Amino acid sequence: MRCNACGELIKADAFEAVKEWGYFSEKDLEIHRFNLCEKCYDKITSSFEIPVEINIKKEVMGTQ
Repeated sequence: MRCNACGELIKADAFEAVKEWGYFSEKDLEIHRFNLCEKCYDKITSSFEIPVEINIKKEVMGTQ
């Protein structure tokens, strides 16, 4: 998988966005999908006027 912003191969975790546009938009019924590496995600979200909401997971379920 490659980062849509910088084009680099994503070797670790990535941010994936999927948006199905509904009626009354200029993109009616289109489905948009993209991936961002962590570096590009940080770069883009740091420019937001309203910061990203962050919650911390308290527990992680292990596999048995």
